[in-house]
Amino acid sequence: MAIKKPTIEQLKKIAEEFYLDISCEDLVSFQEIISAGPLQSYDRLNEMNEPTLTVKYPRTLGYRPPNEENKYNAWYWKTSIKGNGIGNLAGKKVVLKDNINLAGIPMMNGSAMLEGYVSNEDATIVTRMLDEGADIVGKAVCQDLCLSGGSHTAATGPVRNPHDLTKSTGGSSSGSAALVAAGEVDMAIGCDQGGSIRIPSSWCGIYGLKPSYGLVPYTGILPIERTIDHAGPMAKTVEDIALLLEVIAGEDGLDSRQSGLESKPYVQSLTGNANGVKVGVVKEGFNWEGVSEEDVDRIVKESANYLIHAGALVEEISIPMHRDGIHLWNVIGTEGLTSLMVKENGMGTNWKGHYTTRFLDIYGKSRKTRANEFAQTVKLTMLLGQYMQDQYNGKYYAVAQNIARKLKQAYDIAFEKYDVLIMPTTPMKATTIPSPGISIAEDISNSLGMIQNTAPFNLTGHPAMNVPCGKSGKLPVGMMIVGRIGEDDKVIQVAHAFEQLDKTKVACGLEQVNR
Repeated sequence: MAIKKPTIEQLKKIAEEFYLDISCEDLVSFQEIISAGPLQSYDRLNEMNEPTLTVKYPRTLGYRPPNEENKYNAWYWKTSIKGNGIGNLAGKKVVLKDNINLAGIPMMNGSAMLEGYVSNEDATIVTRMLDEGADIVGKAVCQDLCLSGGSHTAATGPVRNPHDLTKSTGGSSSGSAALVAAGEVDMAIGCDQGGSIRIPSSWCGIYGLKPSYGLVPYTGILPIERTIDHAGPMAKTVEDIALLLEVIAGEDGLDSRQSGLESKPYVQSLTGNANGVKVGVVKEGFNWEGVSEEDVDRIVKESANYLIHAGALVEEISIPMHRDGIHLWNVIGTEGLTSLMVKENGMGTNWKGHYTTRFLDIYGKSRKTRANEFAQTVKLTMLLGQYMQDQYNGKYYAVAQNIARKLKQAYDIAFEKYDVLIMPTTPMKATTIPSPGISIAEDISNSLGMIQNTAPFNLTGHPAMNVPCGKSGKLPVGMMIVGRIGEDDKVIQVAHAFEQLDKTKVACGLEQVNR
């Protein structure tokens, strides 16, 4: 298909957008030059074969499950793609967050404007899991463009918490957490830009690890903002977290987020003890005014102190800059998403690696004709992000990225003395799913009001894992364990040590997770 020659009117509009004052005579000259030269290179690209990601294993289309098969509204699509008959994941049922490319299977990414899109390739981590024997059983609902810590923004409706159907699962990896918690799958893959693995893991009472930045390739996964994108494992046991991470971690040569971190034998970290491990309980992760719930703070502190029985040294520490992490994330997330996910159709430019070009075509056209169907969180981000770009030319995004290095240094200074840091994953337990027709302010609050402790570690790249540590009533409470960059194995070791402790001896007066 030949590339269309630009009209004079189109070139004039572009010139005006770039504040150029070009005469009609000069525009005609530019039009002739473009048509006679550069456009021929674009035509040549149409004659060449574009490489795609590997699709090694056969599959059938599957189906979108009816309500009677979808109690928590957590499934987007059911299928069964069986990998190698042997391997570390043989016999394991794995579900993918619905922003991960799975060839031949529909992908919605939580958004109405993507309904009907079918990928033609498998993400790198999909092939790695299938090579190790996984049975990929479908796609789990995620929130609209993955921009919500609640579970009410998906175009397919709210995802409900297995512990209480009136409560949110958290987001944006909402379906992934619900299906693991309900026992419908063994493992799930989530993605995390501000807490989207850890928040739903906390509210659903499962384990969820945001790995070190760049450890797991993001190739073939729809992004939000390249400097904060992470993909990682979600499961009911620490052993399954370690097993899955071992399979999906390591460079693939196609993701510029990666910088040399290698996969480790994470299963070997399952020692059942934390002997000699120094734990810093971060004071600033507790008692967020107007947000933190007393029972959550109390259970997490008691659980952290209980690691003493696993051989750890536990002390309270102060990292004042932790409280600024949310402000840095708000700026980077807002302007970064507006640029990459909206204006540049999710792929952007100026990086080497694999681009999902079929998605560019579908999403790029759809967002121009169906923009009113974006979730309120996306609309807010677009309005503010573009305003800040127009008025301040990207200055504050740049400032936030610069200061984020200081935030990383603040944590790294703490890591000179402590092996891991601990705080609540979310300051509160699962919130009630909001009713339809709520105000925009309520919608946004229910989407972004729980990321205070999770978001900073997307900026700094430190591995951070939700560990279920108790219940208040029937709702789970999550403890977040954070480690040095590249020391995901240490985080897993401490999480496993806690998992193996006899929780019946925790004298907090609250019902504890039954392990």
